Amino acid sequence: MSLDTVVATFKEKADGVSPIGGTLKFLLDEQPIFIDGTGEANEISQDDKEANCTVITSMDVLSQLQSGDLNPMSAVMSGKVKIKGDMGLAMKLQSLLR
Repeated sequence: MSLDTVVATFKEKADGVSPIGGTLKFLLDEQPIFIDGTGEANEISQDDKEANCTVITSMDVLSQLQSGDLNPMSAVMSGKVKIKGDMGLAMKLQSLLR
């Protein structure tokens, strides 16, 4: 899966859900995807800005999370996903992952 595909998927999902109420950054293999949910809609970009919550993982792990092959809690507990910052925002990611 390419970064462009991930960004396009996030944009598609973000259009159908309520704003997350903060800023969130994914670092996928050290490449940023920034989600700004502070306005009336979730805005997705590839900006490398400071965020309320940062999720660090790989493209492979993200793919497993999106397909349901990997449980999010198991991914965090096993260290495959690292979360820094606002855990409440991290919990809202479910709507953008599936």
